[in-house]
Amino acid sequence: MNDLDIAKKVKLQHITDIAKKFGVDLDVIEMYGKYKAKLPISLIDLDKVQKSNLILVSAISPTPAGEGKTTISIGLSEGLNKLGKKTTVVLREPSLGPVFGIKGGATGGGLSQVLPMEDINLHFTGDFSAIEKAHNLLAALIDNKIQSKENSLNLDPRTISWKRVVDMNDRSLRRVIVGLGGTTSGIPRESGFDITAASEIMAILCLADDLKNLKDRLGNIFVGYTFSKEPVFARDLKAEGAMAALLKDAIKPNLVQTIEGNPAIIHGGPFANIAQGTNSVIATRLGMSFSEYTVTEAGFGFDLGAEKFFDIKCQSSGLSPKAVVLTTTTRALKYHGGADLKNLTVPDCESLLKGLPNLEKHLENIKKFNVTPVIALNRFETDSEEEIKVVSDKAKKLGVKFAIADNWAKGGEGALELAQHVIDVVETNPPRFTPMYDWNWSMEKKIETVATRIYGAEHVEYTAQAKKDLKKIASLGLEKLPVCIAKTQKSLSDNPALLGRPKDFIVTVREIEIASGAGFVVPITGNIMRMPGLPAHPASENISIDAEGNIVGLF
Repeated sequence: MNDLDIAKKVKLQHITDIAKKFGVDLDVIEMYGKYKAKLPISLIDLDKVQKSNLILVSAISPTPAGEGKTTISIGLSEGLNKLGKKTTVVLREPSLGPVFGIKGGATGGGLSQVLPMEDINLHFTGDFSAIEKAHNLLAALIDNKIQSKENSLNLDPRTISWKRVVDMNDRSLRRVIVGLGGTTSGIPRESGFDITAASEIMAILCLADDLKNLKDRLGNIFVGYTFSKEPVFARDLKAEGAMAALLKDAIKPNLVQTIEGNPAIIHGGPFANIAQGTNSVIATRLGMSFSEYTVTEAGFGFDLGAEKFFDIKCQSSGLSPKAVVLTTTTRALKYHGGADLKNLTVPDCESLLKGLPNLEKHLENIKKFNVTPVIALNRFETDSEEEIKVVSDKAKKLGVKFAIADNWAKGGEGALELAQHVIDVVETNPPRFTPMYDWNWSMEKKIETVATRIYGAEHVEYTAQAKKDLKKIASLGLEKLPVCIAKTQKSLSDNPALLGRPKDFIVTVREIEIASGAGFVVPITGNIMRMPGLPAHPASENISIDAEGNIVGLF
């Protein structure tokens, strides 16, 4: 059976039963039907957060074969619960772009899924829609201001940096001209669309502490300049109040369940290659308020989502992870070792050995944050015992705990060894989390530090536009913000063709976008785009609904 078939076979528990198991009173949850609910922010207990054990699940550099990071996260939480540790998995919400594109859904797989799978992968509780509307409200207010004869802000349309967003992969919208159609249709200017997962509103929602902080951050969004070169922010347009009102429900995390009936929280959905790649601070704190262990994941490889998790999310919220589970597969390692995508199910220890340096580099990066790693080998039925032994031997040589994770096929039972390793790390290694850089460093030093120490670059080069952007950041007094580097997920470098562990490469920063509301800047490297495109045969071609209302084709 495929993932959707497996999910449909499960008899779901009513969300009130899941809420009881999580430990909250039924009168405080806001139900969205029988199997989903919103949780109020007021349930967060910061004292309990400090006592909970936060576990991050990351992965090696991703490949077309898929590594199963979300599946490992869910399976690990099931395994920890089976070992008597009250555990909640806290994940991001799927974006419709990947669901209808090439990647598919993001609710795990096999017997390690969060449910209801169809709802979560599609509109869910409307959070993405609310984020999209809040973002585009500001865009409409900006264009209305420059169109009005009473442009009291004297806003210069040539300097406006705020685009629009849509939760779909649509490359045709990357660059557009708005305001065509005559004097009543606005001022013509060049603009564009980003995908909703890359919206600054998404980043703000995921980093906000509460509604007040959300509103303050919304007001801090940089819009552009006046004709007299004065900066203009969203608060100058009196936009933050209405934007926050649109997000009043979206800021509340969503409670759902795993296949084995354990609570799961899903909230926010920034991508890791073009945004910060982790769920909301509020959702993580809520999970930690009611759990001995909280398992979360960061998007793509450790060099992307996990680095941002540590340097942005953890530094801004005071969170301190106790361990990192690094997900890998024999297929991915063979791909990084030069094996052809069509032959990854064929035993090939030679390519596997050549691909191990990618795994080793990510392990080195984890240790640079003074956090202990555990390797999780996500098992596939085509894995040979010889291949598994190659990875196991490498882990032993490096002194890193190693577990075969068979939770796709066996659920929590298949992750017991992994769960025990995590418990052992937490109980024997005192937390020593150290960020990669100090926010007070210069912008160039922060970018160079991530590029050289995490990616392994020789050095960083800046285009003329990037140098101009650095001067703009300095003039706005935003030099002390952290960096959220946009980079291809396919390679440790900014060149997607350089697999394995590339060396002696240069990272080129093309431009730097300002996300002052979120509280970071976005250096954009290589050819990375903040609006993805669809493949030749998108997943949407296989998705449909029958006469009885049953969805088919989701994966």
